[in-house]
Amino acid sequence: MFTGIVAAVGKITSVTPLEGGQDAGVRLDISSGGLPLQDVALGDSIAINGACMTVVSKTEQAFSVDVSRESLNCTAGLDAAGEVNLEKALTLAERLGGHLVSGHVDGLGQVHRFEPVGESWELVIDAPRDLARFLAFKGSVVVNGVSLTVNRVEDIDGACRFSINLIPHTISVTTLKHLRAGSKVNLEIDLIARYVERMLSLKS
Repeated sequence: MFTGIVAAVGKITSVTPLEGGQDAGVRLDISSGGLPLQDVALGDSIAINGACMTVVSKTEQAFSVDVSRESLNCTAGLDAAGEVNLEKALTLAERLGGHLVSGHVDGLGQVHRFEPVGESWELVIDAPRDLARFLAFKGSVVVNGVSLTVNRVEDIDGACRFSINLIPHTISVTTLKHLRAGSKVNLEIDLIARYVERMLSLKS
């Protein structure tokens, strides 16, 4: 489990295809960007742009993960070198500053608009239509591993458009600053909403 509070901005330094042909995944070598790795063991989980991955090797300032082809097909930002948001798995001794996050990407969104509004920035994202029932005013959503609050929701043809207000601190300590109109983003819906939808869908 994670909180959606980014601990560091790291960088994918290399992407190496795994053996197995075109259906195989890749190994990512990642510079930790200041994320402390002393307490990270092989097999531990780290969220990379919101996707939970398993550490398969590590040094003092870097680690590696293997990403399956299925995960690559369902996420954005894990197939090329570049900056990524990082968070180690939550322990019960830590503050839950964001919300409960599983690290399982539910769908890919597309940035519709990203522009300054006063001292902050407005991020508007088009989410897949099948995620619309999980997005609500003042509800929680994870974008590229960052726990955020939904300010507005609008159902449009073929999608669900929602907006988020980003304060300067969030811009400065995450990779969201690099987003542009058309950028793909990893989305995870609220864990509680997921279970509520399941319970309501069952017939008594």
